Amino acid sequence: MDAERSSLCNFVVNFLMEENYLLTAFELLHELLDDGRDAQAIRLKEFFSDPSRFPPDQISRYNSIRVADPQSLLEEKEALSEKLAISEYEFRLAQEDIARLKTEGQKKSDCSVDKERELDADEFGDNRPEIQRKKKDFSFTDIGPLNNNERRDLNCAVKEYLLLAGYRLTAMTFYEEVTDQNLDVWPDSPARVPDALRYYYYQYLSSTSEAAEEKIAMLQENESLKKEIEKLNKEKVGLLKSKENFEEQICAFNKSTESLQKDLRDKEQQVQSLKQSSEHQRRTLNDCRAEITSLKMHIEGSRAGQHVSASEGDGMQSQSVEIVEKQISSLPEEVEKPTMEKDGSLISGSFISVEKGHTQIEDGLVEEEVKNIIPVQREVAAEASNVSYKALNSTFENQKEVSNYLLSPSNGDFSSRHLESILKVDSEIGRGSNSKSETANGEAASEEMGLGTIQILADSLPKIVPYVLINHREELLPLMMCAIERHPVSGTRDSLTHTLFNLIKRPDEQQRQIIMDACVSLSRNVGEMRTETELLPQCWEQINHTYEERRLLVAQSCGELAEYVRPEIRDSLILSIVQQLIEDSATVVREAAAHNLALLLPLFPNTDKYFKVEEMMFQLICDPSGLVVETTLKELLPAVIKWGNRLDHILRVLLSHTLSSAQHCPPLSGVEGSLESHLRVLGERERWNIDVLLRMLMELLPDVHQKAIETCPFSSISKSEESAFSVSLLETYAEGRSEWPMFEWMHIDCFANLLQLACMLPQKEDHLRNRITKFLLAVSERFGISYLTDIELPVFLVAVGDDEADLRYLPSAIHPRIKGLKPRTAVANRLATLCILPLLLAGVLGAPSKREELTNFLRQLLLERKTKENQLSKHSNEVLDAVRFLCTFEEHHNMIFGILWEMVVDSTAELKINAAKLLKTIVPYIDAKVASGNVLPALITLGSDQNLNVKYASIDAFGSVAQHFKVDMIVDKILVQMDAFLEDGSHEAIIAVIRALIVAIPHTTERLRDYLLSKIFQLSASPSSSTDVIRRRERANAFCEAIRALDATDLSQTSVREYLLPTIQNLLKDPEALDPAHKEALEIILKERSGGTLEAIGKAMGAHLGIASSVTSLFGEGGLLGKKEATETTTVAPSSPTLQGPDSPKAVAPATEDTRFRRIMRGNFTEMLRSKAKNQDETPPQNH
Repeated sequence: MDAERSSLCNFVVNFLMEENYLLTAFELLHELLDDGRDAQAIRLKEFFSDPSRFPPDQISRYNSIRVADPQSLLEEKEALSEKLAISEYEFRLAQEDIARLKTEGQKKSDCSVDKERELDADEFGDNRPEIQRKKKDFSFTDIGPLNNNERRDLNCAVKEYLLLAGYRLTAMTFYEEVTDQNLDVWPDSPARVPDALRYYYYQYLSSTSEAAEEKIAMLQENESLKKEIEKLNKEKVGLLKSKENFEEQICAFNKSTESLQKDLRDKEQQVQSLKQSSEHQRRTLNDCRAEITSLKMHIEGSRAGQHVSASEGDGMQSQSVEIVEKQISSLPEEVEKPTMEKDGSLISGSFISVEKGHTQIEDGLVEEEVKNIIPVQREVAAEASNVSYKALNSTFENQKEVSNYLLSPSNGDFSSRHLESILKVDSEIGRGSNSKSETANGEAASEEMGLGTIQILADSLPKIVPYVLINHREELLPLMMCAIERHPVSGTRDSLTHTLFNLIKRPDEQQRQIIMDACVSLSRNVGEMRTETELLPQCWEQINHTYEERRLLVAQSCGELAEYVRPEIRDSLILSIVQQLIEDSATVVREAAAHNLALLLPLFPNTDKYFKVEEMMFQLICDPSGLVVETTLKELLPAVIKWGNRLDHILRVLLSHTLSSAQHCPPLSGVEGSLESHLRVLGERERWNIDVLLRMLMELLPDVHQKAIETCPFSSISKSEESAFSVSLLETYAEGRSEWPMFEWMHIDCFANLLQLACMLPQKEDHLRNRITKFLLAVSERFGISYLTDIELPVFLVAVGDDEADLRYLPSAIHPRIKGLKPRTAVANRLATLCILPLLLAGVLGAPSKREELTNFLRQLLLERKTKENQLSKHSNEVLDAVRFLCTFEEHHNMIFGILWEMVVDSTAELKINAAKLLKTIVPYIDAKVASGNVLPALITLGSDQNLNVKYASIDAFGSVAQHFKVDMIVDKILVQMDAFLEDGSHEAIIAVIRALIVAIPHTTERLRDYLLSKIFQLSASPSSSTDVIRRRERANAFCEAIRALDATDLSQTSVREYLLPTIQNLLKDPEALDPAHKEALEIILKERSGGTLEAIGKAMGAHLGIASSVTSLFGEGGLLGKKEATETTTVAPSSPTLQGPDSPKAVAPATEDTRFRRIMRGNFTEMLRSKAKNQDETPPQNH
């Protein structure tokens, strides 16, 4: 196919050159070169590079031709018009000659063709090689010139080929170059076939010997391909069979694996049953030992009995010996019986033999102990007469004292030292009973008496604990620890351990620490295995306890008990407990889980669970509780970095989480390509996540800086932080000879991701933008002024579209990535000005070392806009918003006010308007002193300007000052200036003043409210002279909005009577100018505020509106609503001083609160009602 494609292409090249379609051939040359087909473009390159056809001087002259001016073009056009007329006349003469010559030439060509055919027929047999050579050298000129039909068919075929081959530019050039034929229409003819040029090529090949050879080669190739396919099919069949065999083997392996797993489970069950039987045997042995102990006690008691006769003594002796011997003979059977009751057929013989051997050993010990009793018992009869009651009584008295002491809850100072003394007394009880048997069985008696004491303690503690006061229960801890540590029965120990954990129902912090100290001491004494099997299960059981104090105890135990368990338990069971605790609903539990996870990490044997721990850390970082976040940042984050040593991975995940939190939020606008479509509407959760992740980035900055210093590949770096990144070091780094990933992470990855995040934050997200700014300031402070000047500042200048940023201190390999931050479209430029310029001003140039550069940059941005146009100066509102954000930092106020005064005194109206806008935006971030000394003088200067636009812009700024300050001096200055604006009397000034003061109504003083109400009354009393309905409606809407805002405040009765109600009456006199929603609201206000005077007001309104009867009947004294309002008015009348007494609020409060609430609700409905107005774009925003 490649050879065929090359032949067709060569054919087209020959045709274009033969027909002298040079433009098409030149375009085809470029498209062949672009397509990588240099072999087919060789002939075209040689043709167009031939100096004989295309002289270099002529080409250079064509290149140097300059564009003529319109006058010369007009003259040339006239000259060409004259030449065209002459040429048309000569063309008509030439056409007549051509027609005559064509007729003669056609006749001669027909004759020459006939002669040539005869000559070919005569010489065919003798000149066959010559014929082959001629066919090879065949050209279009050998058979004479093309007629019109042939040229049209070839042209259409070539156009079709160029389109099919993808050379569309060449096809367009060819279409334009062939001017004498319509290539869009190809009449039906034998030459019109699909893919015509290819068909012609095949027809040509079929008439040559090369065609036959090519066909034979193709047939041979087809045969070889068929054989190859058959061979591959056979291999495929073999592979399928092998696959089936492998699948059968896999099935067999799976079955064998399942059987082995089943056997393994059976073995595990056998082991468990053997363990249970062993435990049962141990319990039986303990029972035997207890029985032996009772026998010893019985023997000692018999010694203290009365004197018996020798014959009776011998009988008793023989009887007791027989009884003991029977008990001895029955002991092995009782011990062995539980083992034999198990399924012996399923237990391996070796394991059973080991268990039996162990049992036999224990049986031997028991038998020995019993045999030791027999001689002692035989001595009883012989020495019974010599034994007194004194020793026995003393023994029982000692035991009674010990039991009473242990059971007494009043011993508050009980400790392990007391336990030791008790055990010491207990061990000496048996020794003091009989001096003659001390050497024989003293140790055994001491041990058994100690076990008895522990048994008494274990049985008594669960009964004692509920009756001890909660604040004193921790005093029982030494007893519990002693019983848990020394009791031989695991079930009793588990019960006591459960009591230890539940000693106090809801322990406070101090009580939890006491309990945990007891658990740690117990773990230290009992060892790892008992800690894992007895203490940790108690933690797991209480992980879902109802009370958070108990879950807190579980969290605390994970960190403090981990040291006393095996290493493999720490990163498995204990980590799983912590993982479940971080999902807890209680904040304090999650905070404790974070704290104890930090304590647990250094005890892990390896870092296999690193990614799980990192995921848990990020989950805690994004926790909705600030307490959990703070603990995670201060304790867990440093612990994870120290333990895992994967700072680079943490940074990558951090940036990824930060961006994804913003990207998952919906766009501000659904219009694709708009500025708002790039900004995101952040939810509360996403805003919190981004904030805490930026805090985490700030916490990691010292580690990043330290890591960058440690991994520096240049030996010349100083280890001191002050000179770590000097200019000489940055010059060495810019050479790009060594990689420095941690250093480059800051300005390549971190800055780029922060810029991407900033471009998704709307204007109201000043808190997050402030967080990014603080991080940038911290970077410049830690990395040094050289890094700030030579790396950080150029990156941000490129990001805001500055083409003059100096990148010489950055390696050339990363220049494309840095330049990729530059905005490419108009929307991107606006976005960079809106979102990145604030960071450049406050976070980069806002560093202490860059204050002078910040002043120059800001002056150039705001003042020199006319002299030097740049991308930033084209977006006035975005630039002003960036300066507004800079105003949130108080240290820049003096510099900003200096530039603002330069704008105020400038002669350009646009700069003055921008100054007024900036003064309005800076008001919320200053105090009263600055407002009085800087803002008001500037606004007064702007308010006296002759340009109306400047004056009206200053009015809005005055409204902002009135909104934020209630100082009398400031209010006085505002009122004086507002009087000056109103004296102007223009419609625009009145509307601007009213709308500016509306914003301040909820926050300003009563004096300014009364001033506004009086001015509205004066303005509404004098009807507007304008006949323009639109202007009247705009004026009425402004007044109505002010009335409704004032109605939501506490107006004095005088103001209501003298200004508010008359103003409403004045407005209702012009119903055509009122919006229906405003009209309805005014009528409601009139009804509620009028009280008993409503009847007169209704009559007055009726004179103008013609609705006296309806209003009087509805709101008058005779109407239902009128009676109700009259009652309420009588209740709240402010005449008597007794209303200020202590009892008056009870009677007045309900009516007052109800009216106040309704007024506030009407004020809040202002936004809904305003949406019906026609001038929505002029309504000031409501900032609540």
